[in-house]
Amino acid sequence: MNVRDLLREALRALEANRGRTLLTVLGIVIGIAAVIAMTSLIGGVQQTLLSGLGLNAARMVQIGTSSPLRETDIEKLGKLVGSIEFIEGTLSGFGETNVDDRQISISVTGTSAHMLEMTGQVKLTEGRLFNAQEEASGARVAIIERGGVKTYFSKPDADVIGKQVKVGNESYTIVGVADAASGGVGNDSYMNLIMPVKTVARGLSWLPQGSFDQAIAFVREGVDVETAVSDIKGALAKTQRVPEDEIDDYIWVYSMKAQIDSLKSFTMAFQLITGAVAGISLLVGGIGIMNMMLTNVTERIREIGVRRALGARGRDITRQFLMESIAICVLGGIIGTVMGYLVAWGIAIVVTNMGLLQSLSANGGSVTFAPAFSFVTVALAVGISVAIGVLFGFYPARRAARLDPVECLRYQ
Repeated sequence: MNVRDLLREALRALEANRGRTLLTVLGIVIGIAAVIAMTSLIGGVQQTLLSGLGLNAARMVQIGTSSPLRETDIEKLGKLVGSIEFIEGTLSGFGETNVDDRQISISVTGTSAHMLEMTGQVKLTEGRLFNAQEEASGARVAIIERGGVKTYFSKPDADVIGKQVKVGNESYTIVGVADAASGGVGNDSYMNLIMPVKTVARGLSWLPQGSFDQAIAFVREGVDVETAVSDIKGALAKTQRVPEDEIDDYIWVYSMKAQIDSLKSFTMAFQLITGAVAGISLLVGGIGIMNMMLTNVTERIREIGVRRALGARGRDITRQFLMESIAICVLGGIIGTVMGYLVAWGIAIVVTNMGLLQSLSANGGSVTFAPAFSFVTVALAVGISVAIGVLFGFYPARRAARLDPVECLRYQ
């Protein structure tokens, strides 16, 4: 019998026991759907978190020491380490203000528009970034996060471009609104602002002029980040005359690539664990297939005898029953793949609408979450389905092929 005849006979036999076939297929559907949904959702979480780090995150290096970095230190690093494409200091500040009898704590980050564009972590929904003149003069301008709009102005959708926000005794003009949720979820006493470095240095930071909390560098394309990290640490130790045995205590240089690799390793491990757990349902489904096929063999002993009497060989009987098992699994795999996609999208929509991943965003902003589907996942699902059909259908098929034709014909 050729493959077409085997498939036709298999489908005919399965149709004769629709109820039993549907229940057996259901076990495979649940297993495949669980595997597809879990792997896709975890892959989606990984992509969401990595995209939130910014396009250049893999090239970004954070640099700090136990004492404030000076502007001269940062300039020397840029000259001594050839792998650095761009380096700039950042400054943190803090202030408080009162709004409607509420005291609001305000965290301020001092940086440049160029740095914001390089990191890609701040996504503006309204307004603009600082211009060169505002940065050079230390103008009192600020970018407020969307959650801060709700905190300060009591309305998350308020039109705030050009309005003033007060920090301490000074007022700052809002030039942009960033898509981030600090102060927006159950917190009306805290908010973040982003300002030019010179603006923060004038009254919002405890550090002296020309000093920074840390520096952020971007290594050149194609340069090994870990090598650059080692070079930066060595150059900084040399310029600040730090003894070799105290370098690790005094200087810290951290690459975002290390964080990205760690995140990928964690999600991969989690994906394997959840896939293994979901695979248990596939094992149960496979056992269900074996049970069904053994029952089919018992019910069709006389049919097997007739086929053997008409010239069917043992391998023909094996192929026939094996094809039935594979047909069940492939059908379950197709339905399970579709169901897994639908379930993954449903969970993704619920998670996005409820904001459950918001706290995992790199900037605390809103997160649009989508499952990560790939051809490999589909191929894996189909491959697993066929493998289960062969694995759990082989024994019943061989048992049917080894039956004595004479005894089969006598069977009532």
